[in-house]
Amino acid sequence: MKAILRLTLVPLAIAFAFIACKSDDPETPHDPELPENTIDSKDAFPALIFSQPVDLLQAPGDSSRFYVVEQGGVVKVFSNVENVSSSSTFLDIKSKVRSGGERGLLGLAFHPDFKTNGYFFVNYTSGTPLKTVIARYKATSTTQADPASEAVLFTFDQPFDNHNGGSLQFGKDGYLYMATGDGGSGGDPRNNAQNLKSHLGKILRVDVNGTAKGNYSIPADNPFLAGTTGNLPEIYAYGLRNPWRISFDSGTGKLFAGDVGQNEREEIDIITKGGNYGWRIKEGIDCYNPSSNCNAQGLIDPVHDYSQKDGDRSITGGYVYRGTAIPSLTGKYIYGDYISGRIWALELDGDARKSNTLIMEGKGNISSFGQDIKGEVYYLNYGEGKVMKVVNGNLN
Repeated sequence: MKAILRLTLVPLAIAFAFIACKSDDPETPHDPELPENTIDSKDAFPALIFSQPVDLLQAPGDSSRFYVVEQGGVVKVFSNVENVSSSSTFLDIKSKVRSGGERGLLGLAFHPDFKTNGYFFVNYTSGTPLKTVIARYKATSTTQADPASEAVLFTFDQPFDNHNGGSLQFGKDGYLYMATGDGGSGGDPRNNAQNLKSHLGKILRVDVNGTAKGNYSIPADNPFLAGTTGNLPEIYAYGLRNPWRISFDSGTGKLFAGDVGQNEREEIDIITKGGNYGWRIKEGIDCYNPSSNCNAQGLIDPVHDYSQKDGDRSITGGYVYRGTAIPSLTGKYIYGDYISGRIWALELDGDARKSNTLIMEGKGNISSFGQDIKGEVYYLNYGEGKVMKVVNGNLN
């Protein structure tokens, strides 16, 4: 029997539940590496250190500042200049947030019309018993939010402490997309990811400009709107284990998800409306429950997955590079692994994998990626509390 070990090497087992030893996997391709020093990273804001950072973003149309989400329940804001000396508190909801392990304030998204209405949305865990809260807040300025302005969209119970997902993104359709984990423990014991009556193990999508369900409405083309009685109309896609970071490609509009594996494989999915991404029937390209001869009919395979055998054991989803500073990365999906500290560039041909190139190693516990308005890509080093920028190594 494989030994199942709890992650204890770092304070956050974020997006990661169980590790198991395994033998070599001949199905994993040997991917190329870029020439030495071609791609690297640098400390984007050397004077700043954050407490357990888990998300990084800019507000729509405003490249002058960044926002960092701290897991404990605080959002920091600071000027987008390399010599910035300090950050300030944009939002403090520590009193509402239950954090620790994989719990906490886990995601933030600005309303597309934030400049006009001041709205933004957060995803956090709270209470005993544990629940996920999706809520809207209002900013009084670009550097200060009103912590008393909370309007809860909806909540749902978390049966275990881990696998809370947390990523929030607005699509070009103006709808809010939310990534949720399967509820935790190991192996999805309640089969939440395949259950269309559960919020867990899903990509959810709502219209935050509507009020039919209180503080939101259901988009008219959501796939389960007119489905079987009891199926949740908020569901956009399902069959996910713990999608730790979703993002839209600003060029093509494709929705990417990095989904953390159980004890064998990590995967990247291109999310489509109504899609079933297989968990817990499959883990990546392999059968999981049952362990062989599983019924894969109707399931969507990942566009790329990789074995955990080399120490890559907790994928952190990233962004498609649309900047100008590193032409060799244009159109490639930049993602990493929280445990190994490796970063890759995935190139697609349509919706199929073309290549997957290792571009950096030893970059610490990568808790999240971020992208500025210009399309440049950043990542967060969770343990060091630093914002790192992906750069051309030859020029760094």
